[in-house]
Amino acid sequence: MKINVDWQDKLQFVGDLPSGHTVIMDGSEKIGGENKGARPLELLLNGLAGCTGIDIVMILKKMQQEVSEFSMEVEGERAEEHPKRFTKIHLTYKLKGKNLDEKKVARAIQLSEEKYCSASSSFNAEITSSYLVENEAE
Repeated sequence: MKINVDWQDKLQFVGDLPSGHTVIMDGSEKIGGENKGARPLELLLNGLAGCTGIDIVMILKKMQQEVSEFSMEVEGERAEEHPKRFTKIHLTYKLKGKNLDEKKVARAIQLSEEKYCSASSSFNAEITSSYLVENEAE
């Protein structure tokens, strides 16, 4: 995979992605940016959530589970010293659907985290998770 990233001005960069999408990154005004885009570390956590989320939806679909709503909350703790990498990341998965089997949800999460999600395997951090399943009334 190859991505082109071009500096625009001050602390703003624009990434042109192979998918045809563009991502704007910028620093906060506090450090000299103009707050015109996402912070790079925000995008790292967002990418982790997107990667595992896509896996989970695909796996649950194969398991014939009907998911109507799915959201994730991602919390990252960073080291205090430079390079201030993420040391701990916790994902909370929130799923809602008809007759969701909690064991299948847990298995889908496990498969994503341990086998399929390339993003989670790319971090040098302790990654943990929890989940909430809400079944809709029929």
